[in-house]
Amino acid sequence: MAGLFAAHLLLKEGWAVRIYERVNSEMAGRGAGIVTHPELFDILDECGIDSRAIKIGVPVAGRRVFANDGEMIGELPLAQVLTSWGRLYRLLWDLLPAGIYHHGYNVEHVHTDSAGVTVAFSNGEEVSADLLVGADGIFSTIRKQLLPDVMPTYAGYIAWRGLVDERDLSPKTRADICDYFAFSLPPGEQMLGYPVAGADEATEPGSRRFNFVWYRPAPRDTVLKELLTDTEGATHELSIPPHLIRPPVLKAVREDAIDVLSPQFAEVVTKTKQPLIQAILDLETPQMVVNNRVALIGDAAFVARPHVGMGVTKAAGDAHVLAKSLAAESDDIGQGLKTFATQRLAFGRAVVQRARHLGVYMQAQIATDEERKLAEIHRRPDRVMAETAVTAGIVI
Repeated sequence: MAGLFAAHLLLKEGWAVRIYERVNSEMAGRGAGIVTHPELFDILDECGIDSRAIKIGVPVAGRRVFANDGEMIGELPLAQVLTSWGRLYRLLWDLLPAGIYHHGYNVEHVHTDSAGVTVAFSNGEEVSADLLVGADGIFSTIRKQLLPDVMPTYAGYIAWRGLVDERDLSPKTRADICDYFAFSLPPGEQMLGYPVAGADEATEPGSRRFNFVWYRPAPRDTVLKELLTDTEGATHELSIPPHLIRPPVLKAVREDAIDVLSPQFAEVVTKTKQPLIQAILDLETPQMVVNNRVALIGDAAFVARPHVGMGVTKAAGDAHVLAKSLAAESDDIGQGLKTFATQRLAFGRAVVQRARHLGVYMQAQIATDEERKLAEIHRRPDRVMAETAVTAGIVI
């Protein structure tokens, strides 16, 4: 996503752009839910997508919190638009000029010098350019080569994620949560969910899907190891393909949902055909520019825990500042990159710090008593509704 934003915005500034993607096919079918923010709509407009004329996602008018018995214990008016990764990907991809997007290219080596940057791919091809934008995610190959000591760190808890067709839910559950950003708050955990477009991008009630994220503590050497041991007995490091999650693990999480979540969310989990596991990670890079020829953006530079709901908006902001900074210093790429890094390093650090504050109460197994006491403030229903996936509280 960061790469698509960068491509569009650099094209607007007159750059010749080529995109190299490691995956062999389009990725529009991915359905992870995304919270939007005003800055994201502004940048989409700059990319040529009229966010006021095109339906980006599903609007909700407010937020709700439900107790374990299913009673609503909090409500907050807060209008937002919820969308999916696949919806934004498709909108951005469709507007690209023909011939600039290349699939199936794995970076093998990056070389920089005063003349520019050269990238060698595993298929034997090489390309040279004035600038390389590393937008290849949390496990960035480019970052690993240039900044090998910068690695993501595990936060001590995981998220179960999934999508369920709205039509599969009971009328009561649909009425309670499917038009809202909703929460359930078991001790030391957090469940949230919201409506997104259906598989065919339909946004009409009854044709949508409900996206959920359930945060649960998972000490690395015990619970996490068990969760990430696949059907063949192999243990994965920080992620596991959904189809390799063992049936007993799926059975246990569905049983836990009935035991600890509100009935509305228990129904969502039990009716989700294939949930997935996401290890919650932090990533901070000390620099977003390397050798005056490489810029790191999006998750390749900073990854904040999802509580702030800023991943895609942050990536879009990185791309926007990069393009504008380079345009302002059109005769000096190095100075333009310096301006970019000065702005976005501070923002990335602030977002990561804010996300840590919001999520620390789910680290009960590693937090000190004082940290746990302070963190409990962030799990009160009123605070959860007011603080989750909003830009307020991010201080630079």
